[in-house]
Amino acid sequence: MIGKKMQDAINEQIKFELESAYLYYAMAAHLHEIGFDGMANWMKIQTQEELAHAAKFFDFIHEREGHVELKELSKPQKNWDTPLDIFKAAYKHEQFITGKINDVYKIAQEENDYPALVVLQWFINEQVEEEAAASKIAQDLERLGDSGHGLFMMDRELGNRTFTPPGSEE
Repeated sequence: MIGKKMQDAINEQIKFELESAYLYYAMAAHLHEIGFDGMANWMKIQTQEELAHAAKFFDFIHEREGHVELKELSKPQKNWDTPLDIFKAAYKHEQFITGKINDVYKIAQEENDYPALVVLQWFINEQVEEEAAASKIAQDLERLGDSGHGLFMMDRELGNRTFTPPGSEE
């Protein structure tokens, strides 16, 4: 059985994961609108990952005989100046999410909730990858500057990303 404090923290984390998906979907929409379909694909895959993360937390609450309480989502930003701005914002957002997961981990430690610690360790490892991916793309875009050819190549490369559900790569 999951404790109330842990249940509340994970329900809040579900909200953050769903807001992440919503934000990345907004980024994908904007990237499509400005002609970067490959980068938009990358963001749509990121949306799927965030929805999978929310589902993982959702299922964890139910497995522990808890109650999922979905919270109201914040409206995401819808416009950015450049693809670089989008990926910088994605990186900053991933840092925010890392902080939130760390907060839930602290609660699990305080509550001696060992099953939560195991699940949250997976998310901590995932966040290292999430931050690194967004940071790398932002750095690459920064190096490219206004190079039309470089942006074209980067867009094509990011268009090759496919969704791999969590756990299936292990």
